[in-house]
Amino acid sequence: MEDMIPNALNALLGVALLMAPWYLGLGSETAAARNAFVCGGAITVVAALALAKSYDWEEYINLAAGLWVSIAPWALGFADLRYPVWLHVGIGLAVAVLAAFELWRLFVSPLARSV
Repeated sequence: MEDMIPNALNALLGVALLMAPWYLGLGSETAAARNAFVCGGAITVVAALALAKSYDWEEYINLAAGLWVSIAPWALGFADLRYPVWLHVGIGLAVAVLAAFELWRLFVSPLARSV
């Protein structure tokens, strides 16, 4: 049960990122839109897999994806677009924090267990 909440939140964040190009009115050919489609889809799929059965590799992937999403505006050159930047940074950091919390809970916390 305790695995479900962070993974469900990550799945929702992934869907939000995946849908971002439509509700922000971005063209599908922009770097911001392509990154949102690919990373939002990946975060959603990995989080959905983690909801079924939790493995530590899923959390490492979501940690890396979250960090990538948060730096993508500068790495891909769309840092001048205010709303896509805030969306990428906010969702990316939230996904990374949730994944880092899950990794801490699995390996470092006093109640740590191996999956």
